[in-house]
Amino acid sequence: MDPSGRDLPDLPLAAWEASKDTLHLCCQVVGKLQLAASIEQNHWWNVTLRVGPRGLETQRLHDRGRRYGLAFDFVDHRLELRTEDGVADGFALRDGVSVAAFFAEVTTLLDRAGIATRIAHPKPFGVPMTTPFAEDTEHASYDAARVHDYWRALLWIDGVLAELASRFTGKQSPVQLFWHSFDLALNRFSGRTAPGADGMDPVSREAYSHEVISHGWWAGSADTPAPAFYSYAAPEPAGLAGDPLAAGGQWVDTGNGHLALLMYDDVRAAPDPRAAALDFFQSAFDAAARRADWPAGLSRV
Repeated sequence: MDPSGRDLPDLPLAAWEASKDTLHLCCQVVGKLQLAASIEQNHWWNVTLRVGPRGLETQRLHDRGRRYGLAFDFVDHRLELRTEDGVADGFALRDGVSVAAFFAEVTTLLDRAGIATRIAHPKPFGVPMTTPFAEDTEHASYDAARVHDYWRALLWIDGVLAELASRFTGKQSPVQLFWHSFDLALNRFSGRTAPGADGMDPVSREAYSHEVISHGWWAGSADTPAPAFYSYAAPEPAGLAGDPLAAGGQWVDTGNGHLALLMYDDVRAAPDPRAAALDFFQSAFDAAARRADWPAGLSRV
């Protein structure tokens, strides 16, 4: 792929929404296994997936002292298991396989490898779908070409967010895919605790325990039915939505605050897509950091 982004794939949500929903739920299965088999880190960074050279990967997982990992391969369209002692196994990702069937295949895969990790709560989290994984026969779509395009987009955006990360010297997350909301994100922190976090649910309280400015991308949702780049600040400083955004970005009132949005197709059409995405993210960060009076010296730009 051209690193400038001039060959970013077309990714209309309507063309693969059923496949996206199925893949999202399958990523939740793998993400929840990671939750059960990883060492807890701040802001839930231990449960996220990372963009790899062929798809999405877990971090290093542990089962009774034995290390292993799982990876979605979106080139050969497989779920792969690798262990430190040489086990290499997997199964095909294919159209017509329901979430229930995927869940059963993952369980069998772990059993064959002698891995005892199991999900504590085997049902979706933070999404409209509520059917337990083992019972979900409704979601069974897998458009291999569209999933491959999705991974190509993720791979490019991962590089953009990595470049953005190089501009910041404070505490920040890895570039990671949060499987509850299915967004690829980079989170930056001021170093100060966030007021009001004690009133949140336990998951949100850990995620938003400190002041954060988040930058990311997702492939579309019910609220934004097209792929888009985004940024927000939590807590949101007063007056933020009055500041201009670069590259044609707009502030959107979500009802719970304001989200800076730049549509993916607008970036694809830009003369320099990489510069457009970076300029958008930088303008959103600069506005939020200035309004929230973040400490000086955290940014190299």
